[in-house]
Amino acid sequence: MDNKISIANLPTKIEKLGKISTELGVNIFFKRDDQTGTEVSGNKVRKLEYAIKEAIDQGCDTLITCGGIQSNHARSTAAAAIKAGLSSVLVLRTNEEPELDGNYFIDKVLGADIKFITSDEYSNSRQEIMESIKEDLKAKGKKGYIIPEGASNGIGSLGYINFVKEVLEFEEKSDIKFDTIVVAVGSGGTYAGIHMGNDIYLNGERRVVGFNVCDSAEFFKERVKEIIDESKSYLNERELKRVEAKNIDIIDGYVGEGYALSTQNELNFIWELAKKEGVILDPVYTGKAMYGLYNEIKKGSFEKSKNILFVHTGGLFGLFPKKTQFEFKN
Repeated sequence: MDNKISIANLPTKIEKLGKISTELGVNIFFKRDDQTGTEVSGNKVRKLEYAIKEAIDQGCDTLITCGGIQSNHARSTAAAAIKAGLSSVLVLRTNEEPELDGNYFIDKVLGADIKFITSDEYSNSRQEIMESIKEDLKAKGKKGYIIPEGASNGIGSLGYINFVKEVLEFEEKSDIKFDTIVVAVGSGGTYAGIHMGNDIYLNGERRVVGFNVCDSAEFFKERVKEIIDESKSYLNERELKRVEAKNIDIIDGYVGEGYALSTQNELNFIWELAKKEGVILDPVYTGKAMYGLYNEIKKGSFEKSKNILFVHTGGLFGLFPKKTQFEFKN
């Protein structure tokens, strides 16, 4: 688990949300992975530390990845590449001329090489497009390394196996033990890593819950299994014996209007939480997932949970393009 470069500010802080905990009658803690760094902030950099190390070991000089126009992962990749002495090519999904805002603006500030493709191209041929970029680089005497959407693959998930180790170390130094870990699911790698870390370090004893922010729970249950299988080539014999792709717990029903699209209720929830706790969620991932957790606790879906650890995976820059959709009231 140590074959990585160090970019993120780790371990990240764990803090209790006092007002929400009192309101819901359960202890809600946030693991502040939004504070892994300013330019690389969020969960993606934990995965990138492993992927970039592999890229360097293979003699690559350019990272190629993909995402939506407001992709946190793409922005984090652009920043991490610079820190590692590499270049980056970002393949971003958009059907129109994008507004220079949020993550896309940061991509431009970082000087990333950006290629736009349509939603149809992204859905049907993004891998082929990235492979073509890799071939073009090869013709220029460069060597590309392709990182999938969200760095959600076998090697990327190792970052969240280590995340669970951090959680265990926190528990050992405090009188708090988390019975439940909750995270947004947008490409599957973060959830897969936490699930494996739970098996390896916590004997599978904690409930690991995901809230899908796109597609369906069933789609991600299968995707998580695939990522776990991909990860096995990186695990040692002891770890392999402990890891099982069982009890994958993903709660559907909070995709709302779709990926990166926000309902007024979601935005109102983000605003209300910010006013209560001084913590700002993002509209694509954590806003939907925390909104889901809040409502599911009220429904009784977490009645056995006493101490819930919610993973704040970052994404603040993605909030800015939503500024005109907020309905602020005095």
